[in-house]
Amino acid sequence: MMPPIRLPSRRALAATSLAAALAVGAAQAAAPVVRDVAPALKALLDCRKIAESDKRLACYDTAVDTITAAEKKGDVIIVDRQQAQAARRQAFGLDLSALSVFDRGDKPEEVDRIAGQVTKAVRGADGRWILTLADGATWRQADDRDLSSPPKAGSKVEIRKAAAGSYLMNIDGQTAIRARRVVGP
Repeated sequence: MMPPIRLPSRRALAATSLAAALAVGAAQAAAPVVRDVAPALKALLDCRKIAESDKRLACYDTAVDTITAAEKKGDVIIVDRQQAQAARRQAFGLDLSALSVFDRGDKPEEVDRIAGQVTKAVRGADGRWILTLADGATWRQADDRDLSSPPKAGSKVEIRKAAAGSYLMNIDGQTAIRARRVVGP
């Protein structure tokens, strides 16, 4: 007969898990951050490597002229943190996982709820509400709950993230309905 197998305690498992997480976090913090840099910006950054002042200044002047021309043509877009946060709020409810442009620098502001005002409310062929908000975003009811008071232009709306990538919408303080962001007509 074999002796019983002794399993580690919950406390030991928790301590081991914490140590592993801290080790991974430390390794990630120590690793250099590698990100794509636009060629025009790379040329500007490379000017720092030039030791001679006159040549470095000439390099900076050329690089700034290149960036300015690229921005005027629309090849380079310069966005400050406030503009990135506004774009993130405007895109609330859309899947932007493929776009990492707003995730550079410090941890980006996480938008988990928005408030707005309805400019248009119509029922779809399936009886579910389709709401257009003042910011131009369109949201569609994703469940079959009935509202005690139908939404209309001017209704106040609050939309928040829920579980599993879904969203909950309160209209004029009523019980929340499930909703999803609609792209296109």
